[in-house]
Amino acid sequence: MSLLPKSPPVAHNAQDEDRKVGVELEFAGLSVDQTVDLLQDSFGGKAEKVDTHRTILQHEEWGETIVELDVQYVHKNNIENDSTDRSGSLLQDFEISDDWRGPLGDALTGLVPVEIVFPPIPWFRLGDLDETFALLRARGALGTRESAFYAFGLHLNVEVATGSAEEVLHVLQAYLLRSESLRSAVSVDITRRILPHTASFPESYAKTILAAGYPAELERMVEDYVSMNPTRNRELDMLPLFAHLAPELMGEIMDDVLIKPRPTYHYRLPNADLGDPDWSAVTEWNRWVTVEELAMDARRLEAAVAEFSVVSDDSLPVRLRRLFGVE
Repeated sequence: MSLLPKSPPVAHNAQDEDRKVGVELEFAGLSVDQTVDLLQDSFGGKAEKVDTHRTILQHEEWGETIVELDVQYVHKNNIENDSTDRSGSLLQDFEISDDWRGPLGDALTGLVPVEIVFPPIPWFRLGDLDETFALLRARGALGTRESAFYAFGLHLNVEVATGSAEEVLHVLQAYLLRSESLRSAVSVDITRRILPHTASFPESYAKTILAAGYPAELERMVEDYVSMNPTRNRELDMLPLFAHLAPELMGEIMDDVLIKPRPTYHYRLPNADLGDPDWSAVTEWNRWVTVEELAMDARRLEAAVAEFSVVSDDSLPVRLRRLFGVE
């Protein structure tokens, strides 16, 4: 029986609509065209080829799904309001002429992942993706564990509940407190640990956010985050949310074209464990919900923050493991 998505403590957004989750899945073993053909044959929809290595699949019920080679510079940036995160893309700072984008993508196919960017769906429908994951697996899609070179991930773009400063602070605090437990549960692949794409937060930032009396003030949170985390490469990337809530506070980092403002927590830690038939997007969603459960439990969160401040061990991972009993 498929795993059921856990209800988050706040199931609706500020408009009293079901909160949504966007899923991004990276894998090897299939080309962009093979993946599109598989999805179209199985579920229907109309395919629109944007460039050699990027196709949009329009589905009457789902909306817009993007299938692409996850290398920024093999694509023409001509998708309106494209919100795809490409911070892990190979050659992301390399300039190339349009004439060479297609051939470069051909050369890199098989070496870098294909990515499916699913449209945001209500959290309780995440199980609907199980069939797609099973089809990919059956047709030869390869996940993180199938090669030491596959630093592939599954990203969740979790819609905020209200987007209030208090909510954001509490989620950040809860995530920092739960980070080592999540790393243990996910069993982050060694290659992904070595590469920067899912880097932990600096200890100085954790101590700042978890200090007693840290204010729930958006301006302070943005300034501290940007000054201590001037990168998209964090296990929980807050830059898209802060760019949505307060673009005027983002400074020069806002000039990065890969930062797409959106009202979501961009959770980047999970592996793409397609090799495990019991693994799914629901698996990672349910782990994320433990963060929100702590964030929304004021007494428990307050106690955990207070306990964090009095633990004397200088090692942040050891301190967090001790707090939550992680072996």
